[in-house]
Formats: sequence, C-alpha cells, structure tokens
Amino acid sequence: MMSWQCLIAVVVSGLAAVSSYAYSATDIIVGNFSQQSLSGWQEKEFAGKTRYQFVVQEQGRSVLEAISNKSASGLFKKVHIDLNKTPFLNWSWKIDNPLKGLNERTKEGDDYSARVYVVKSYPVFFWKTMALNYVWSSSQSQLPQWDNAYTSQAKMLAVRGKDSTVQHWYTEKRNLKQDFKKFFGEDVAEIDVVAVMTDTDNSKQATSAWYGNIYFSAD
Repeated sequence: MMSWQCLIAVVVSGLAAVSSYAYSATDIIVGNFSQQSLSGWQEKEFAGKTRYQFVVQEQGRSVLEAISNKSASGLFKKVHIDLNKTPFLNWSWKIDNPLKGLNERTKEGDDYSARVYVVKSYPVFFWKTMALNYVWSSSQSQLPQWDNAYTSQAKMLAVRGKDSTVQHWYTEKRNLKQDFKKFFGEDVAEIDVVAVMTDTDNSKQATSAWYGNIYFSAD
C-alpha cells in the first residue's frame, strides 16, 4: 500500500460484541455502525477502493463490512479524545480469511485483513506524528509488535494472529495511554484520528472483514 506519510498528511491536513452494546455515561462512540452511521467518517484511497458497506449479522445487528480485492482504502474520522478521561479503545471484529504468504514486516507484505488504528498528530511538527495499528495478522502470532515497513512512527500490534479463528467475532479493548508509553515511550494525552482499513493491494488477494461499534471508555 501507499506510504504512511501519505495517510498522515491527509488526516493532519484536513458476540456479546455484536449482539448488544451497553454504554456508560462517559463512553464516547466514534463508530456507530450498529445504527448504520458513518457520520464524520471519510475515505482515503491508496490503490483501488475497498468496498465498505453496512450489513446485518448476528441477531439483527448492523455492522460495517469491508471487502477488499487487490485494493487498499480506509475510513478515518477526525476526533479529539482525552486519554486521561477515556483511555480505552473498544471494538469488535471478524474476518473471512487470512492472507497467504505475507511477510508483514516488509513493504511488499504490508496488507491486513483487518486493522483499527489511532493517530496522534502534531500539525506543526508533522514528523512527530504517531500511529498505533491494531491488526489482524495473517503471518504473526498473537501480540508481537513491530515497526511499520514505511515508518517507525507507526507501530503494528497483532491483536489477533495467524492462529486466531476466522469467521468468529472477537471483542477487543486496549489502553491507549499504556500502549503509547510502551511502544513510543511518550505520555500521550489525546489522539486525533481513528481509522479502519482492510487492504490487499500488495498481495493481490481478496478478503472480507466486519467491524462492530468503536468507542472509548474510562475503564
């Protein structure tokens, strides 16, 4: 896919999981996919368009479906989330099939059946912009971390890996303050962008993924 610098320039310039959502008063919903809403979300195309659409899945709940066939485009939303108040990123997802024969640590293998990521941007000092990528890896075991092949300012974490069950919903929760500190060594107080992407432009393969609601919580 295209370089991370291109994406950063764009965003800076401008199942219990599926069957129900129980939010607290302090939760911040940024991806209200169960209500078939993409309010505030924008698309960035890198190499062909991944098709994003709403479908109805388990127990009548709507989710966001991503279908990629040799393509790479993502959806992103500009938000300002105070990580001192709501540091936890929550989402649910599943995939149709993993991608085959990839070395995801190289530019040629930088494809993922599913990823959810957040960006801390510095519009003036753009070289300091940091991105945490939570990916469904096709080649790595669960939970290893590595630098993105295009830039060390994007860290990849295999929340799900090659041994994870496909066609199965997983519910995820990550403490962003802890992850920024662990992987970048910095105390980040807020993030500016949330995004999802399913891409297969390098591998020339096809896959599908489904995303449930994305929200931030205090605990």
